[in-house]
Amino acid sequence: MSEYQYYEFLAIDRPLDVDELAQVRALSTRARITPTRFTNSYSWGDFKGDPRRLMERYYDAHLYLANWGTHQVMLRLPVQLLDLPTVGPYLIEDSIEAWTSGEHLVLSLTSSDESGEADWNEDVDDSLAPIVGIRGELASGDLRALYLAWLSALTVWELQDDDEDAYQEELEPLVPPGLGQLTAPQRALADFLRVDADLLAAAARTSPATTGPAEPDEARLAEWIAALPAKEKDHLLLRAAQGRSPQLGAELLRRHLVAEHHGVESEYESESESASDSERRTAAQLLDAAAALRAERRALA
Repeated sequence: MSEYQYYEFLAIDRPLDVDELAQVRALSTRARITPTRFTNSYSWGDFKGDPRRLMERYYDAHLYLANWGTHQVMLRLPVQLLDLPTVGPYLIEDSIEAWTSGEHLVLSLTSSDESGEADWNEDVDDSLAPIVGIRGELASGDLRALYLAWLSALTVWELQDDDEDAYQEELEPLVPPGLGQLTAPQRALADFLRVDADLLAAAARTSPATTGPAEPDEARLAEWIAALPAKEKDHLLLRAAQGRSPQLGAELLRRHLVAEHHGVESEYESESESASDSERRTAAQLLDAAAALRAERRALA
């Protein structure tokens, strides 16, 4: 089988202007390029551009797929909506990476299958469409996608690493609510990153159910906005008028929710941190639980 690589980029918050389109077109003569989308596939040769730089400068979402087993998704969000301290506990070298560029954070999620048995789907057009909703979910504070990427990295780590002590010492990140009730974009991401179904089921056992995002109280939101300093309101209105902050509404709602819950979180912060450390499972415990579920499922079959 010959090599095959597929690249897809989406500009969500802002379309590319004429000059930016010309810069991107200079990287590929065969790609399908519009102000909001770039797609191309390669059977011979390679893409001349650097996906990381393209994400930093132009695009908000990227998907890469190669028939030798590499699957990658990148997402770019304003740092006001997703920052490095939030992403930090989920980072794993070569699998989950994040960095800031200007006012944005770029998140890279990668699954690599070097077993020689990589799954392959020739119909990869629009592969990013089912997944890109993850970006809005992360912006609203739903971190299930990050935990799913961590589970994917754990599966790869298990195949490549024989250090039993490392498995015993590595603690899982805090388990987000609703891990057993994935949204459609989260399910698509889990499939693309090859999250093991038994490992996901084992991890979801300690995840509380979720009823979905709660709507903010309109009166309390209005009161919070009225209390903002006049200088800050002017700055927010300027950003809105310039049209360069399409996620401004989500940013304000997130700030309001943080302000609403800050007192409660501060009161219980130290208690919840110590409790969470004792309740968090090690990588070894999760892998053993997944193996037990797998054996039980196969026995029933």
